[in-house]
Amino acid sequence: MVTTIYRLFKYGVQTFWRQRLLSIATMVVILLALLVFEALIVFGVVARTALAAIQDKIDISIYFNIDTPEDEILAVKRSIEGLEEVKSVEYVSRDQALALFQERHKDDQTITTALEELEENPLSASLNIKAENPDDYAVIAAYLNNNVPTERVENITYNQNQVVIDRLASIIRVSRQVGILSALFLTVVAILVAFNTILLGIYSNREEISIMRLVGASNMYVRGPFVVMGIIYGLITAVLSILITAPVVYLSSPYVRLFIPEMNLAGYFGSHIGLLLLYQILFGVGIGVISSFIAIRRYLSI
Repeated sequence: MVTTIYRLFKYGVQTFWRQRLLSIATMVVILLALLVFEALIVFGVVARTALAAIQDKIDISIYFNIDTPEDEILAVKRSIEGLEEVKSVEYVSRDQALALFQERHKDDQTITTALEELEENPLSASLNIKAENPDDYAVIAAYLNNNVPTERVENITYNQNQVVIDRLASIIRVSRQVGILSALFLTVVAILVAFNTILLGIYSNREEISIMRLVGASNMYVRGPFVVMGIIYGLITAVLSILITAPVVYLSSPYVRLFIPEMNLAGYFGSHIGLLLLYQILFGVGIGVISSFIAIRRYLSI
């Protein structure tokens, strides 16, 4: 068995080398398909991180009138916390709001001076509400409009970031669909190119194949070298795709982090490189082997 596998591999490598120019052209197309596939994986991770980061900044804020007693505000807070759609409710008192405002504008002398001249704290107490899921904000907003006394409320804000996140989600969804279609297209092209390359290999070795069949060679022995060619295509292109992607990821990681501080792209790639290589090998070898079987079944009729 070991000897048979060795011979199949040997003949497969020989056939691959005899058609090295065609093999290189085939691997270029398979490589493009693998790069798109890998880009989809990386893009998906970045997109999920960006979406989660934006979702974390979405909230609904209720600003109460200055004369609203604190116990009424806390009662509203307890009632909101009872909703299953609510993840957390933060109470910001008037004093806390003033302290936060002063800290935020500590370098603005005009604002600092204006606040010092005021006899009373002009800021309102508020509740900041975060939902378990972004889709739950509409339910929470409806509850607030129907259950919070309007005479005690100065303003209820449904943070406009919700519009941003909806648009971002749409962009990500469309981009992912375009990427998947591109990967499918390149996969089909790669299979067709590999199919034609293997077909040429079968044609150029037709006399040898005929002799092998006449002397009673098994189907596996005839098919084997061409399947090995497909495996070689997949293995080489999988490794190349990782080698090409790695420097791109590490060079772009600092720029990605500028826009998404929560995303360490280089760290993710480094910690998942084994899994990514496995995916690439499975995908690349799959393309090569499928092409081999199609060519063999179509033209060898065995």
